[in-house]
Amino acid sequence: MTDTTVQATDRTEAPRQGGTVLDVRGLRKIYNEGKPTAKMAIDDVTFSVDKGEFVCIVGPSGAGKTTLLRCISGLAQPSAGELSFEGKPLTSVPEQLGLVFQDYSRSLYPWFTNAKNVGLPLAARGVPKAERTARISEVLGSVGLAQVEKQYPWQLSGGMQQRVAIARALSYRPDLLLMDEPFASVDAQTRFDLEDLVLRVRSELGITVVLVTHDIDEAIYLADRIVVLSGSPSRVREVVEVPFGGDRDQVVTRSSDEFLELRRHLLDLVMPHAASEG
Repeated sequence: MTDTTVQATDRTEAPRQGGTVLDVRGLRKIYNEGKPTAKMAIDDVTFSVDKGEFVCIVGPSGAGKTTLLRCISGLAQPSAGELSFEGKPLTSVPEQLGLVFQDYSRSLYPWFTNAKNVGLPLAARGVPKAERTARISEVLGSVGLAQVEKQYPWQLSGGMQQRVAIARALSYRPDLLLMDEPFASVDAQTRFDLEDLVLRVRSELGITVVLVTHDIDEAIYLADRIVVLSGSPSRVREVVEVPFGGDRDQVVTRSSDEFLELRRHLLDLVMPHAASEG
């Protein structure tokens, strides 16, 4: 087997090349703070994401991965710590932030056509109709759905609905795309197709992606770096470098010695800790 060195950065990472898009410093989130039922979900989480990077966040079930993403997106306020987006303090949802959630069926309006669903954020931003129409066609084409503009979400498969949700998030050309378990509700083949779609779109548009997943294999396949969280309350156990370049293949990459070595290392980080956390 090839000798593979798994690289990790500590929790106080030095700035990386490319410019920092997202900076998370000492983040803490306590639910019901000040009450007997108070629970700390996140404690002192620190990491950064550079322009053009694909970073995945993994950890045991209940580790606070979604809570962390909600804080990063501005949908939830942290109890302590600092968040900055493109060098500015993050206190609400930034305009240049795209969001894709796991439950695509709830994120799309069934009474709107796919084109209208995709165009909603553009309309909210006051984009002129002609430009809006052009962008809708462009992004639906980029996710392989140029032919379904006039159809409705309920007429599509689950995988196609998630493509519509991705197209909507891309329609206003975000600098950062946040994805929360986006492929968890689809079958394995559709998952592979969507993974490759996101890699292609990320490469074509040059966007930065942060994706939360419970699937370690998915994280290795997609990411440039993987942030490994501990059990609740979440802390960063390790930030792992993924040694693959831009060209990845579902069969070749996943069967390589480097992939298998990384999987072993990540499972060793996540599974024993999950067991010790109960």
